This record gives sequence, C-alpha cells and structure tokens, in this order.
Amino acid sequence: MENGKVIIFSAPSGAGKTTIVKHLLQHFPQLAFSVSATTRTRRPNETDGKDYYFLSVTDFIDKIKHHEFLEYEQVYEQLYYGTLKAEVERLHKAGKAVIFDVDVKGGVNLKKYFQENALAVFVKVDSVETLAKRLEGRNTETPEKKAERLAKADAELQFEPFFDQVILNEDLSKAFEKAEKMVRDFLAV
Repeated sequence: MENGKVIIFSAPSGAGKTTIVKHLLQHFPQLAFSVSATTRTRRPNETDGKDYYFLSVTDFIDKIKHHEFLEYEQVYEQLYYGTLKAEVERLHKAGKAVIFDVDVKGGVNLKKYFQENALAVFVKVDSVETLAKRLEGRNTETPEKKAERLAKADAELQFEPFFDQVILNEDLSKAFEKAEKMVRDFLAV
C-alpha cells in the first residue's frame, strides 16, 4: 500500500487540473483516481462511479450526518462535492497511491487530514482572463454558471500558499513534465 500516500490536485475551474491528473494516471500505474461524490447533474459523457458518484442532495446530506466523508464542500447552493472515506480506503487496500482532483478548499482539507502523506499541488494559469477563455471553449455551462465560476476563481487563487507545489499551466507539455517529476519524487519511483 504506498504507505497511504495521496496526491492532491486543486485549481480554479479551467486551469487544467483534470487534464494533468488524467495524464498522470496514464503514466503511473501505482496511482488510482479517487472518484468524488457530487450532487450536480451528470453531463452526457459522464459515468456514475467513474467520473463522480452522483448523489441526490438528500443522500449527500445523509452521508454527511453519518460521517462518511473525509471532506466535503457546499460549493454553490444545492451543489455539494466530497471525498468518501470508503473510496480512499478501497484504493489504499488495493495497494495504490490515491490521486485527487478537487476544488481548492477540498485540497486544503485533504492536506490537513493526510499531512506528510500528501503532496498538494495547486494548478494555476496566468490570469482570470485565460480561465474565462478556457471555460468558454468547454461549452458545457450556461453563461450564468461561467460567470459564477469566474467570480469564484478570484477567491480560489488566494489559496495557492496552502499547497506544497504550484504548476503554472501555460504550456501543457511543460505542465505534464513538472507534474511527472513531482509525482516521481514524492512516490520515490
């Protein structure tokens, strides 16, 4: 069991953390992705249990009451995200180091929980304008949702000092290289 090690990737929406995490999963067989739980609506290309555990608000709140989360956040009204304890335990029992793709508050909370067994990485871009362009390119959300995410991004950028490492994602191939080195060094592989 990789000594219970975890790697946490956090960023404002559109910074590229999910792309980097997917790349790392393809290149490091000792990593396993922690599937988060959420109350948001499933997108057409997403699979329950693979991309997220899609829960109703009632089910999510029930799991909170039963202390089934390592961390969770109410990101927007009626929109929750969280990390299930059972998910991380399952992956560690399989002998994997767990990699997370979570919002910045979740990343900070996971780092507090796992402490020295965690590598917390903050992914950022050069400006909020760059984030806006990337979110526009996704074409997955309403203009209202994009505006909400951009407003939140300003606040999320203030969390950078709480992370162990930072990747400035201007050039994706360089971001991949930097992330690979961080993972190799942390897992000593």
